[in-house]
Amino acid sequence: MEHLSVTPREQAEPRPARTPSSAGAVRAAGSAVRGLSVQAWFATVLALLAVMVLGTAAVGAALLSNTTAAGDRIVYGIAPAQRDALRMESALLDQETGVRGYLLTQEPDLLEPYERGRTNEAAAARTLFVELAGEDGATADVRAVEEAARVWRDEFATPAVEAVRSGAAVPSVQEGKARFDEVRRKIDAQQTRLNTMQADARATFADARSERDHILLAILAAFLLAGVCLAVLLQVGVVRPLGVVRAASRRVADGRFDEEIPQRGPADLRSLALAVEAMRRRTVEELAASLRNAEELKRTAADLDAQAVELRRSNAELEQFAYVASHDLQEPLRKVASFCQLLEKRYGDRLDDRGAQYIGFAVDGAKRMQVLINDLLTFSRVGRVQDARESVALDGTLDRALRNLATAVEESEAEVTRPQTLPAVEGDPTLLTMLWQNLVANAVKFRAPGRTPRVDIAHRTDTEADPGFHTFTVTDNGIGIDPEFAEKVFVIFQRLHGREAYGGTGIGLSLCKKIVEHAGGRIWIDTTHTGGTRLVFTLPVQDADPAGSDAPSAPPVPQTRTSPESAGATAAEGTTP
Repeated sequence: MEHLSVTPREQAEPRPARTPSSAGAVRAAGSAVRGLSVQAWFATVLALLAVMVLGTAAVGAALLSNTTAAGDRIVYGIAPAQRDALRMESALLDQETGVRGYLLTQEPDLLEPYERGRTNEAAAARTLFVELAGEDGATADVRAVEEAARVWRDEFATPAVEAVRSGAAVPSVQEGKARFDEVRRKIDAQQTRLNTMQADARATFADARSERDHILLAILAAFLLAGVCLAVLLQVGVVRPLGVVRAASRRVADGRFDEEIPQRGPADLRSLALAVEAMRRRTVEELAASLRNAEELKRTAADLDAQAVELRRSNAELEQFAYVASHDLQEPLRKVASFCQLLEKRYGDRLDDRGAQYIGFAVDGAKRMQVLINDLLTFSRVGRVQDARESVALDGTLDRALRNLATAVEESEAEVTRPQTLPAVEGDPTLLTMLWQNLVANAVKFRAPGRTPRVDIAHRTDTEADPGFHTFTVTDNGIGIDPEFAEKVFVIFQRLHGREAYGGTGIGLSLCKKIVEHAGGRIWIDTTHTGGTRLVFTLPVQDADPAGSDAPSAPPVPQTRTSPESAGATAAEGTTP
């Protein structure tokens, strides 16, 4: 990267990566951050807003109550009282008019307004007392009017009516008018008070409405101010610190690993910034370790190159050794064997039995040395010289192996059964032929005394156990192998029996293991099988098998190999576990 920078101190003293102690330190640092978090800030602001809403709701309710009370006082109290006061005044005027007309005309019908007026007066008075409940001055005026009306009736109206009816002297109308003027004064005082009350109520209503409007405007302004404060708080407490952390993180992502992540704002944002800072430091530590690893990889690559050169040289020497072993080492052995045989032929009649036995030992040792050298050459060439990679039909390799073992199979009267078809795999045909040949030869060699050898070759079609692999088994009814030696038999030169009982060099199964593992499979002994030995090996399935290669194998068909086509060509006859 362009901005890659690691300080010498970070390179020299990197912090340990991914250790529980460092993770615990990061958690401890995160828990050490104190202060209000964003959630706490918003909870506080919302609580204040809730208090404001409740307070303004209470104030608004009080204002609406005052305004409603002032309006109700006018609508349901003073205005109806003024109307009923006029009704009461009208009823009193009807009484005065009826009495004056009766006095002037002495017609009884003219007293009807007087009686109706008294009824209406009483009804209006009762209504006024209800409408002016709580208004002491107004109710006192109603009582004063009623008292003045009563005095007028008692002192003038009633005596005058009685006088007309009895034929006595009738009081003067002017006297009644003078007495009724007191009632009019009381009525005027009542109307004046009601008008004053109405004016005061209207003023109170106007003041309450004005106060309501002002307070509602103040509440609106308070909410607007709270919204502005909340926006500023969000900008200062959340948005700006997040922007700072984001900008610093982008610079770190661009390669400026020496840039520290600032820790600002509420507690949780500072905790977030602390975690990002810990991640940055961890990245720097890992980067320093990566640089050191890169240098180490360069040195390792140089060492590997040197080792590859040495390996090529060693392989060349091994090739030279193989050539010497296959030619120069075998030549002295042939000479030893030949001269020992010549010695026996020429001087055999002069040697006693012990001398002839010694010569036989020398010839046998030379021959076994030749077999051992050939087996070692074969073992060393697997994967090095013989490394052809092609599609190989296992039917053909098994046929060749059985032809090579025809003499041994015929002499032992062994019965070999095999599938009619076997799949094709990728590998070296020579090595796969050697594999079959060694496995069948061992099965025939290690037969049980007094039992006809039987060798069963099978191909398992169930791929669930080893998906992607063909599984093959070679089962015999021979002497078997104890489970404790199931791994030991695959070690080179390991023998479970003396050379006098079973010949061979002890390379056979180790060679089989090397061939199978070189092909990408594995080989083992089925220790659960009894009554003989069962060797199991797998080979990888080809990417595209020929048609029919994945079909289930046909039932095994007994094939007794007794053809003497290659009676003397059995390289595996001397190999043993």
